[in-house]
Amino acid sequence: MSKTNAHSGSARGPVDHEVRDQIISAATEHFRLYGYEKTTVSDLAKAIGFSKAYIYKFFESKQAIGELICANCLREIEADVRTAIEGTDSPPEKLRRMFKVAVESILRLCFEDRKLYDIAASASAEQWEVVRGFEERFQLMLKEVLLQGRETEDFERKTPLDETTHAIYLVIRPYISPVLLQYSLDYAADAPTQLSSLALRSLSR
Repeated sequence: MSKTNAHSGSARGPVDHEVRDQIISAATEHFRLYGYEKTTVSDLAKAIGFSKAYIYKFFESKQAIGELICANCLREIEADVRTAIEGTDSPPEKLRRMFKVAVESILRLCFEDRKLYDIAASASAEQWEVVRGFEERFQLMLKEVLLQGRETEDFERKTPLDETTHAIYLVIRPYISPVLLQYSLDYAADAPTQLSSLALRSLSR
């Protein structure tokens, strides 16, 4: 969650990316040290040396800042998954890698920074727009893999593609949702392999 590219609908006000990035950088550090819930916009203003009113010229709320930090994190996870599935031509292997890398990436980015986990948990529990967007794009990547598998005749074609995509997404969702993953950490090491194998058996022709 170290990247501070401030490109989101949550931002507003003057087009000054350097100031936005400075606010996001300070917010990320504060959230890392004190947690999302315990940090206020006033705390951020003091840390940066800006007035609270000036910060509000760029972000309408603390949640808007949190959404931008969360968006940066989710982009990293997406990039990791995309790189993994593009590294092989085999649809079954793509699916295995998708499960494995998605879980590894979210564990690394959300749970190694325990204070920043607060943001991911709030975003997931409250279904912030950035989370809904991530879930939609993840399912689109999954759908691409399933479609390729049908074209190569690795996967069955009888079940409607959208139904199959959603069902398999529900299988992996407990391990890529921060709110749900915290209750499944004891199984996170083995789950990607076992669940992808289960999914692949259900997809066999």
